[in-house]
Amino acid sequence: MNDDLYDETPGETYGDGSGGEGAGEHERTFAALPATHGRGFAQSWWGQAWLKALEDTALDLQQLKAGRRLARAGAVGAVSVRPGRITALVQNRDGTTHRSDVLLQRLGEDAWDRFLDMAVERAGHIAALLDREMPPHLVEDAAAAGVELLPGIGDLEPQCDCDAWDHCGHTAALCYQVARLLDQDPFVLFLMRGRAERELLDELQVRSVARSEAVETPTEEQEGAQEGVDAAEAYAEGILLPPLPEPPPLPPEPGLPPSLDTETEPAPGLDVTALEFLAAQGAAEAHRMLAEALSPGHERQPIAHELTPDEDAVRLAAAAPTPVAARLATAAGRGKDGLALAVRAWGYGGPAALSALEEEWTPEADALARARAALDAAWDDGERPQLRAARNRWTVVGSDAQLRHGADGRWWPYRKERGRWTPAGPAAHDPATALAVVTGAE
Repeated sequence: MNDDLYDETPGETYGDGSGGEGAGEHERTFAALPATHGRGFAQSWWGQAWLKALEDTALDLQQLKAGRRLARAGAVGAVSVRPGRITALVQNRDGTTHRSDVLLQRLGEDAWDRFLDMAVERAGHIAALLDREMPPHLVEDAAAAGVELLPGIGDLEPQCDCDAWDHCGHTAALCYQVARLLDQDPFVLFLMRGRAERELLDELQVRSVARSEAVETPTEEQEGAQEGVDAAEAYAEGILLPPLPEPPPLPPEPGLPPSLDTETEPAPGLDVTALEFLAAQGAAEAHRMLAEALSPGHERQPIAHELTPDEDAVRLAAAAPTPVAARLATAAGRGKDGLALAVRAWGYGGPAALSALEEEWTPEADALARARAALDAAWDDGERPQLRAARNRWTVVGSDAQLRHGADGRWWPYRKERGRWTPAGPAAHDPATALAVVTGAE
């Protein structure tokens, strides 16, 4: 993580009793949420990413279980959210209360400048935020600009007056409750990172107007650059040429392929619809790959798994119009229903989800031990459903619900529909969270 992305100004806190200037503008307080039963804490993908950061960091699974119990029982009081910190009073079952805080680093000014410049490049980013949505491509584009919005492993730092050295049940309960707030309003995350909603939207508006004016009114330098210099004359006169300009920036969107809707009839056997679709998909994939290549630290990332022809057919079918999808089903030998099932799995997690659908394997002894430990820790005593294990699949006895354990340690929820096991949702690191998608209870 680059240190220059974050602002660590000593003593600059808001609304935490320090009397920091601007506390009212930079703090939001959310009333205590009621007890919840029969559902997971996070439904949105960004809320689940928040919980993943917690669950990947915590060293004591029993404390996570205790936190889930407290949060589900409504033991978390009003939650104060301000830059770099969330705070709440959490009540134990015996009535004692503890002040719990979770710290998250604020983005520095340079990081905010990069994020804002990136956001105004695509109108869809701003529109999604106004709809209280955080599309994956916004987070991906921010990461390409060197700005990590969502927390990762170790980013959620706990502080509690119960003096626990790691995440205790109180800070875990606070994080589970905040996941519900993030589901409703992603601006809660931006506030933790250092920008209040109104401030963020005002800055985006200013930059959008400035960008529009700059595009409409070329500068004298831009007009002069368009005229250029004749290369032959420059070399003949011995003029020292200036250095090459910087490479052009990443286009905000993939380019549009040329339209094939012409007056000329297509050649026999040429499917114009399929060809236009493939051209558009090729442009989108090229744009994605270029964005990854230009992102900071790309050279240190592992080489991505190359899709097999079968996986690529499913990827294309997920976005293809009906006639093209039908041809892909035939070419892949899956049939219409088989391809629809594969596309459904792909939508929940790409190649990993497709593997969970189609591959049945026997875990090694150590992987099986970890899986059983995760199952034992996921439910309170007496609450775990009866499961029947078969290789990497655990089926709830007497129910049309199943968990499938992936090679990466995640759990995939499945539901039996018309006699066929069908993907029911994205993977989760916690088996109870995954099963809640199917059964309605974690």
